[in-house]
Amino acid sequence: MRNSIPHPACLLSLLGLFLSITANSQLATLEMPLHGNWKFRQANTELWRPATVPGCVHTDLLQNGVIEDPFYRTNEKSLQWIDKQDWEYLTEFEVGADWMAFSQLELYFKGLDTYAEVSVNGSPVLSADNMFREWAVDVKRYLKAGKNSLRILFRSPIQVGLKKLEAHDYPLPAVNDQSENGELGDKKVSVFTRKAGYHFGWDWGPRFVTSGIWRPILLRGWNDARLLDVQIVQRELTDEMAQMRAIATVQVTTPGDYTISLNIAGAKDAKATRTISLNKGSQQIELDFNIVKPKRWWSNGLGEPFLYHVQTVLSKNKALLGQRTDAIGLRTLRIVQEPDKAGKSFYVELNGVPVFMKGANYIPSDNFLNRVTPAEYERIVRLAVDANMNMLRVWGGGIYEADIFYDLCDRYGILVWQDFMFGCSMYPGDAAFLENVRQEAVDNVRRLRNHPSIALWCGNNEVDVAWQQYDEKGGWGWKQQYNATQRTAIWAAYEQVFHRILPEVVKANDPDRFYWPSSPMAGEGKHAGYETQSGDIHYWGVWHGLHRFEDFRKYVGRFMSEYGFQSFPEIKSVKSYTLPSDWDIESEVMAAHQRSGIGNLRIKQYMDWYYKTPPDFESFLYVGQVLQAEAIKSAIETHRRRMPHNMGTLYWQINDCWPVASWSSTDYYRRWKALHYFVRKAYGEVLVSPIIEGERVEVHIVSDRLRPIEAKLELNLLDFKGNEKYGVHKAISLPANSSGNYYALPIAELLKGNSPNEVFLHVKVTEGNALLSENNLLLVPPKDLQLPKPTVEWQIRQEVGGASISLQSNVFAKNIFLETAGEAFFSDNYFDLLPKESVTVFCRTNMTIAELEKQLRVRTLGD
Repeated sequence: MRNSIPHPACLLSLLGLFLSITANSQLATLEMPLHGNWKFRQANTELWRPATVPGCVHTDLLQNGVIEDPFYRTNEKSLQWIDKQDWEYLTEFEVGADWMAFSQLELYFKGLDTYAEVSVNGSPVLSADNMFREWAVDVKRYLKAGKNSLRILFRSPIQVGLKKLEAHDYPLPAVNDQSENGELGDKKVSVFTRKAGYHFGWDWGPRFVTSGIWRPILLRGWNDARLLDVQIVQRELTDEMAQMRAIATVQVTTPGDYTISLNIAGAKDAKATRTISLNKGSQQIELDFNIVKPKRWWSNGLGEPFLYHVQTVLSKNKALLGQRTDAIGLRTLRIVQEPDKAGKSFYVELNGVPVFMKGANYIPSDNFLNRVTPAEYERIVRLAVDANMNMLRVWGGGIYEADIFYDLCDRYGILVWQDFMFGCSMYPGDAAFLENVRQEAVDNVRRLRNHPSIALWCGNNEVDVAWQQYDEKGGWGWKQQYNATQRTAIWAAYEQVFHRILPEVVKANDPDRFYWPSSPMAGEGKHAGYETQSGDIHYWGVWHGLHRFEDFRKYVGRFMSEYGFQSFPEIKSVKSYTLPSDWDIESEVMAAHQRSGIGNLRIKQYMDWYYKTPPDFESFLYVGQVLQAEAIKSAIETHRRRMPHNMGTLYWQINDCWPVASWSSTDYYRRWKALHYFVRKAYGEVLVSPIIEGERVEVHIVSDRLRPIEAKLELNLLDFKGNEKYGVHKAISLPANSSGNYYALPIAELLKGNSPNEVFLHVKVTEGNALLSENNLLLVPPKDLQLPKPTVEWQIRQEVGGASISLQSNVFAKNIFLETAGEAFFSDNYFDLLPKESVTVFCRTNMTIAELEKQLRVRTLGD
C-alpha cells in the first residue's frame, strides 16, 4: 500500500481548491510552494546569481555559466573546489493578511542537502544536518504581512566532515569515498554525514559533493487542526473480503469534535466516518472499513497491479480542514525462509504464489538529483517494465527515492527491495548520530509504508560481508586495521544501527513488512559467501575475482541480489563527453570515465578470452557490449534454470548517474545497451535455455505462467548457411511456475561429424502459432567460430511514430547492431539473424525515411 504525498505539480491545483474553501471558512490547511525568486552566492562574497529550486549549487553554477559541463572530459577535476565552500540561498515571498490570520504557520522542508542554517526575516529557525530527513518549523512569530525573506546557509559538507573526522580520533572504513579525487588525500569524511554516499564517488560514479535545496519547500497554514498522516493497514485479505484499517494522525490546536471520513474509489459501498472529541496535540484516529470481492495487486507479468484510491477528509462542523488521497494495493507478501536439504530458502511469496524475482539494482539517475524529472522517472521505471522485470533494488549508497518513483512502481507492478541509505562503510556510534539515523528512518518508513511495491526493508549494502565480525579471517580486511577497543566500538555502532534502531523503527511503523539487516547476508550471525545456501549473495567472482563466465553456473545461492559485468556506452554516447583524440580505452578521458580501478583493461582481458578483440575503437565498444550481454545472459539463465532452489536474480545495474563505462544495461542517456535487449529476452515469461553440461547438450525451459502450457520444442543444428544438420520437434507439457530439463543429447551425437566451430544450435518453444521463446547455443567460444562475412539487406517502410526495417542475411549474422547518427530506438538490436529468414524491427525516430536510409548502419560480429 502507498502513501501519496502530492507532487509539486499537483500542489497548484490543490492550492486552488483550498483557496476556494478558505474564502468561506478560513479553516482548511493551505500550502504555498516557495520555489520562485531564489538567488544564491558563495558565502562571504557580494555577487548574487539566479538559482533554481529545487536544485543544487553545481547546477546553479552551470546554469549561470560559472562552470563548464561537469561530465565533459576531465572537468570533474577542476570542480572539486565547490564542495569546500559555504553557499547561501535567499528568496523573498509575500504573505497576505489571509495567511497571517492562521493561528499556525510552518515552513516544511522536504529535503535540505545537507548542513543548512535557516533564517526567516533574519531570525534563525532551523539547523538541519541530514539530507534524508524532512523538517517542519513553526514560523508564525517570525512572519509578517507583506514581504518576507527566507535565507539558507549551506555549510560545506567537506569542512564539517573534516571536523567530525578529527573529533572521532580515528578514521572509519569507506572504500568508495574517492577522497583523493576530492583533494583530501586519505581523509574519508562521507561516513560522518547523512548524505547520499555516491556523491563522494563510487566505483561507477564521479565525486560531486552537492549542497542545496534538493526537494520542495512549502509554507503551510491552518487553524483548528490538520491531517498529518494516514496509514492504511491491511488486516486480513481473502477473495471474499479485505478487512482494512485507516490510522489518521491529526494535529489539533483547538480541542473539540472532529470528523474523519473515508471514501474508497473503485470499491462499491466502501466508506467509513467517525466523529470524535480530540484534545490538543498529535493524536491518532482509527477507522475500519471493508472491501468486498477485492481485486489484488500483482507484480509485472502475473496480473494487474490494481490500485484503490482512498480519500481521507478531516472536517469540523462540516467545514473541510484537510484531505488527501492514497492509492493502495491489496496483496499478501512474505519473504519465505524455510529450512531444506540445501540450507534455507529465501523467496518472495505474493498472494500465496512463490514468485521468481527478475530485476536489477537501481542507483540514483543523476549526480545532480534535481535533473531527474517526473518524465525521467517514468522512463526509468518503464525500462524495467519493458525488460520483463518485476523487482528493482533501491541500493543503499544513493537516496530514498522521490514519491513518484514508488508511485510508478505501484502502477506498473515493480516490487522494490528498499535499502536504508548505508553502504560499504562503517559508521560512528555517538548519540547524536544514532538519533539522527532514527529520525531519518522514521521519516522514510512512514513516507513509504503505504506503497504496495515495497517488498522489504534492508539495513545496508555490503557492510556485514565487509566487516565479518564472526569470522576473524573473513571480510575485506577492515577490522584488522583497528585495535581491540576500536573494533569493539565500531561493531557496537553497527549493532545499534542495523540490529536495534532500524528494525525497531520498522516494527513500530511498518510491522507487517520484512526487515533484512544487510545485503548480502546468510542469516542472523552468519556472513554470506559465494557458496552460501541461505539468505542472499553478491557474486563478484566474475569481474573482481577474474572468474570465467562459466562460474556463474558454479556459484548459485538462494537469491542472487548482485552480480555484474562492465561495458562502455555506444559511440554516440561516448561522443557526448569526449573528443576524437580521447578514443582509446587507456586515454586520460576514458580512464576518468571508468571508476573501477581494474575497469577498461579488465574488459579487454575478458574479451581476449572469448572474442577476437577488434583493433578499432568503435568496434571495441560494440564487441564489449556483446561481451557484457552474453555474460549477464548466462548468469540470468543459470539462476532461472535453478528455480526453485534460487528464486531471485538482480543484476548490477539498470542505470547510470553520468556517462561512464559501467555495469549498467542502459547508459546515462537511457540508451539501451546490448545487455538490456538480452535481459528482456532472458526475463521473458517463458525461457528456453540450452546449455552444454559436460559432454552433452541440455535444453531447459522455465515458465513463470501460473497455468500449464501445452507447447512444442524445436531443435535445429544449422551451419552458417542455414543447412540443417540435426532436427527434433517434440510436444511438451510445461507445468505452471516451473523449471525443467526437457531434452538432452551427447554433443558427439548432435554434431555427427560436423565441426563445432561451423554450426550452432537454434532452439525455440511455441504454443500453437505463437513463439514463446527462442535461443541460440554456440558449441565453441565466439572467437573460435568460423563466421562468414554476411551480406545483410534491408527495406525501410514508413510507420506511425517511425519506421519498420525488414532485414535478411545470406548467412548466419551474429549480433546484428543497428545504429544511426541521429536519435533512434530500435525494438530489437544485437540479435542473431538466421540465414534466409526475415526479421522486422521497429525504429522509433523523428528522422525521415530518407534520413534513416542514409544514416542506418548495420554491424555484425562476422564483419
